[in-house]
Amino acid sequence: MSTTTTHVSLAPAARRAPAAAVSCAPLLAEHGARVILGATDDPLGMALPVVPSAASMFGPRGVCAAPDGSLWVSDTGHHRILGWLRTPESDNAPADILFGQPAFDREGRNAGGNPGADTLNVPTGITACGPDGAGLAVADAWNHRVLIWHRRPTASHQRPDVVLGQADFDQGVSNRGADRPSASTLFWPYCVAWDEGRLWVADTGNRRVLMWQGLPQANGAPAALVLGQEDFDTRDENGGGAPTASSMRWPHAITFPAGGLCIADAGNNRLMRWLRVPQTNNAPSDVMVGQAGTALVEHNQGSYYPDAACLNMPYGAAVVDGLIAVADTANSRLLAWRIADLTAHGATAHALAAQADWNSKGDNRWLPAARNSVCWPYSVALAPGTAGAGHTLLVADSGNNRVMLWPLESAR
Repeated sequence: MSTTTTHVSLAPAARRAPAAAVSCAPLLAEHGARVILGATDDPLGMALPVVPSAASMFGPRGVCAAPDGSLWVSDTGHHRILGWLRTPESDNAPADILFGQPAFDREGRNAGGNPGADTLNVPTGITACGPDGAGLAVADAWNHRVLIWHRRPTASHQRPDVVLGQADFDQGVSNRGADRPSASTLFWPYCVAWDEGRLWVADTGNRRVLMWQGLPQANGAPAALVLGQEDFDTRDENGGGAPTASSMRWPHAITFPAGGLCIADAGNNRLMRWLRVPQTNNAPSDVMVGQAGTALVEHNQGSYYPDAACLNMPYGAAVVDGLIAVADTANSRLLAWRIADLTAHGATAHALAAQADWNSKGDNRWLPAARNSVCWPYSVALAPGTAGAGHTLLVADSGNNRVMLWPLESAR
């Protein structure tokens, strides 16, 4: 059995001085989201019980827009996937499609039973995948598997074609019950991503990211490449030693800036950028975002308040018009770096949303939820605009039990 060892330096010498004043461009429209899905309006700003329905959500952690204009949400707390055949244009629009539960008013892990092809247990990441983005992949985290539809469903309860991480759809044990992982097993996979030819999975509980060439066609297919570990059968936190340019603690979001790769390593409070897509196992990243070096891991770089150069448990990231937009989850803010600026460790961000300035934090700015505030956002994704319209950032605003369709600020 592998042994996990964590090395975190808290020495004063490792702490950075406060960042100099940095200009702050708006990332998203100041007035806030154009459409909000899932939220229950309450004039007192109180948290209300979330009853499952076609229009409600409970702690959604994943969202994606498909090329055909459909919208998909991992409604994590209700253990289900919701789908809209067309991008909604009004608040609280009910979903058209349901997976994971027998009806919209039902909830419960694996629908109250055992794992199967039509059940879910804490679904998280979700992405369009395959040729022309015609498929769909879902990280079914606590069934320790990824579900793949080769053709995106058009009606409720359509069963997936392939499962990864398990030998079949009826299994749901981490690493298939073994002490060590392999190229074919998963432990709490959080994110799935597609880069026009490869499927990537953040195998978070195994502290690694896996890659499959093409869209897998068989259940339990083994991955072709691993990052974060020296080989497929180890799972040590930070590789069993001090953090490095290769190691990971809690890998989450995966995105692809400028022909490269970027992974949000939430447990080390950083983004790891590879300037080119890695070709070998455990290849080191080139640039750290959110930390001034490869061995530094403290949230907000050791300070209570954030600034333009730090992160606190970033769970989401997406490429957006020459930027990498980041869900800085524990700081309850959204920020973005210019991809062209990410050539050295510790770069400062360019744009901000959901907080008043770089040094502010707090769930909903310590106020009731608003159309331009967030509470523990877990993922972000780009929804391409239609002719004559700008792009929209999709935000899984988990702490507010909602998904936001928030226009990008054209003047940023």
